[in-house]
Amino acid sequence: MLEFRNVTGKGKKFRLENISFTAPTGYITGITGANGAGKTTLFHYIVDRKCNYMGEIVYNGEDIRSNFEELQNKLAFISDEKRFFTDMSIRDNIDMMSIFYDEWDNELFYAKLREWGIPTGRKLSDMSRGEYLKFQLALSMAHNATLYILDEATAGMDPVFRRDFFNILHEIMINEDITILMSTHIEEEIEMHMDYKVLLDGGRLVSCDEVEV
Repeated sequence: MLEFRNVTGKGKKFRLENISFTAPTGYITGITGANGAGKTTLFHYIVDRKCNYMGEIVYNGEDIRSNFEELQNKLAFISDEKRFFTDMSIRDNIDMMSIFYDEWDNELFYAKLREWGIPTGRKLSDMSRGEYLKFQLALSMAHNATLYILDEATAGMDPVFRRDFFNILHEIMINEDITILMSTHIEEEIEMHMDYKVLLDGGRLVSCDEVEV
């Protein structure tokens, strides 16, 4: 379970004010709002140790600032951000990064790439956006991540990709220990695939509700 407790902080052009909600384990929580609402800033509070904020972000009962290194072993941050060595191949990236994870399943990683038709010798800079996102999902599955943070992962993608992407997420959710928090602008995604919906506006929490089926 991921909890935000009165999280407050400054963005470049806005301020997050007392954000409090829970993304429960075993479910997909969608976070939505206009550009500049604070979604990405909130995510960076989780993945970037250098970010300053007030309040608490708690994962499975522990403040993430007190066990940041341990959290990285269980965290998957899926986004367009270039956080890898883009001028190197997938295989070279994995050879360097996999040693930092306490749990790593090399066979699972390459099996997923084969299943999704992604060549391991390809440079990350030569991959399509969809391939890059799937590469990150395979990486996350291979190190047994339990907290998935997805920042506008399906924005601008065609319906076929979005269908395949959510099929992968639902496959991941077979593990009941998984928590997924995903930002999106697509209302249909929330209605069809999310269990809870969090709405931000101007750095403030507007609502947090269960999605009606």
